Amino acid sequence: MSEADTAGLGYEQARDQLVEVVKELEAGGLSLEQSLELWEKGERLAKVCERHLEGARERIEAALASVETDDAE
Repeated sequence: MSEADTAGLGYEQARDQLVEVVKELEAGGLSLEQSLELWEKGERLAKVCERHLEGARERIEAALASVETDDAE
C-alpha cells in the first residue's frame, strides 16, 4: 500500500489497518524484508491517524473558541 493509498483512508480504516500491521509484526515469522515493508506501512498509517486526530483537535478548539466568544457577548 503506497502513501497515495493510505492518504485517502478515514481515521477508523487507518487505525484498524494499523492494528493489523502491529499484530502481524508481533506474531513474527516474517523475513526481514517483509517486516520492513510492514513497518513502513505502519508508519504511513500512523501518520494518517495523526493527521485525522490533529484535524479533530483543531475543530474542537475552534468550537470551544466560538462558545467562549458567544459567552463573552
